[in-house]
Amino acid sequence: MNGGGPLRVPVGHDADRWTTFRSEKTLVVAARTVTSTVRVLECLPALLRGDSRVSVVFAYDGTSAFNDGVLDLLHASGCRVMPWDQLGRITPDLIVSASENIDVPDGACPVLVLPHGIGFQKFVPDSRSAQDRLSGVVPDRLLEAGRAWLALSHPAQEEQLVAAHPKAAGRTLLVGDPVYDELRAGAGRAAAYRRALGLRDDQHLVVLSSTWGRTSLLGRTPDLPARLLAALPCDEYRVAAIVHPNVWAAHGSWQIRNVQVAAALEAGLLLVPPVGAWQSVLVAASAVVGDHGSVTLYGAALGKPVLLGAFGHDSVPGTAIAELGRTAPRFDPHGDLYAQLRHALRPPAPGRYAAVADHAFAEPGLALARLRTAVYGLMELPEPRTAPPAPSPPPRPEPAADVVTSWTVTTSVIRDQEPATVVVRRHPAAAGDTADEEPGTFTHLACDDTERDTRLTESASVLLRRDPAATATEAINWAHDTLDRYPGALLAASTLSGGGCLAALRDGRLVEATMTGPPSGPGLAAAAVYTCLRAHLPVTDTIVTLRIGYVREEDVTLRIRPQATTRPLA
Repeated sequence: MNGGGPLRVPVGHDADRWTTFRSEKTLVVAARTVTSTVRVLECLPALLRGDSRVSVVFAYDGTSAFNDGVLDLLHASGCRVMPWDQLGRITPDLIVSASENIDVPDGACPVLVLPHGIGFQKFVPDSRSAQDRLSGVVPDRLLEAGRAWLALSHPAQEEQLVAAHPKAAGRTLLVGDPVYDELRAGAGRAAAYRRALGLRDDQHLVVLSSTWGRTSLLGRTPDLPARLLAALPCDEYRVAAIVHPNVWAAHGSWQIRNVQVAAALEAGLLLVPPVGAWQSVLVAASAVVGDHGSVTLYGAALGKPVLLGAFGHDSVPGTAIAELGRTAPRFDPHGDLYAQLRHALRPPAPGRYAAVADHAFAEPGLALARLRTAVYGLMELPEPRTAPPAPSPPPRPEPAADVVTSWTVTTSVIRDQEPATVVVRRHPAAAGDTADEEPGTFTHLACDDTERDTRLTESASVLLRRDPAATATEAINWAHDTLDRYPGALLAASTLSGGGCLAALRDGRLVEATMTGPPSGPGLAAAAVYTCLRAHLPVTDTIVTLRIGYVREEDVTLRIRPQATTRPLA
């Protein structure tokens, strides 16, 4: 509802004639940015569950520079929305917001401000002046009127807040952090979250965490996602990006997806939507490369290895994030990215960031219960007799990722053991140019039959069929037709629906490859066949060990498939 007409249901003049539920109190949520609105939407259902005494209406304040997407979010969530100018025409019992920079109309009802990050840890531009201000502090007139209450996650934040804004004295409530409680509740489900993301047990998930602004991780190194994907072997690593909702609101999803991270998406980046799945992705993370944003601090508090790729001067000294900036190792975006991640993933010292977490979160696990007590106390309504709400684990993640369709594959052979070992590293071709061969290595380009860049397909040495063939005859016909169309390719390979891989060689031979381990596409088996051909190893009744990364080895059995006639190809 965007116009200025009267909102009669469930509040407003004559609303009783039209409502079904008879409420005693009215709670208004002030929605100004996506970040702050999501925070309230995540908390409020657990606080008001089953209590029809409370009627909830959302008031949309469109004055923020980051207001894009707020109305879409509210409508998608089924919220009853009223324009901001109608807030002055009703008499709510409580206004709740996670945006401190709200200009509520005069009145008597209290205003509860929840943090939309972790405490008061950042200086941000002031929309009312050309100066910067401390994030999280409400306008002075609300403090002077005695209407504002600021929720804190740690007692130290009160001292910090009052030192910066003396008018905030006596206007704070120690609540805790419901997001941190949710993350801790989901810690035991990390394996399930990883499976939902399509990760194998031996794969690492590197999460890039970027706040907004020029000093953020992506503000300083916007090409980092693509370069990181180019540097990390895709059989060992996956990369996800959690980008602050303000970035999405300021630049739009089209700009982000089609310009900023387009190459990274083609290389398999898991770009986490601005609403929803970031908590479970963070729980699933093996390591976090971040900045001075709250997500990086949450990752450290969960015990994740943290590397700081940026750390802005807009962080506030003496806070938990400043302590993290002092203790966490730096990540050089222009150094050896692979080596830095491998070093970071070594077993960390137990409790490395315990002091940081203790500085940010007091008595974890109680935030929702304390928040319910605060909300009902401010509405002057007895709490429900039901048990206080407890934190729930985050839902399973469903971030979209483009399917990688081409790879730069580098292999080498260890011959002084039986069977011979083929070491393979694959990198998404979309993230960088094909590497030159070094002594003792073989490098080739592999593309599957869904690759859209015809230049890559025409340059590929190995061509792959993404969908398994129903029969061997279907696989053979596809391979022969593919090699006819692309005379520069050495082999074409397809998996079979019943298991195994069939590779057609340029000289007409057919190689059957059977690989141990979990089912996978034809790429790894084809890499073994290609390497045997380049290294002059037999492909007839032989076994090679395929070493994928540092922790995974599989055996690949190769044999020539008998056929009535051989079909040599030009």
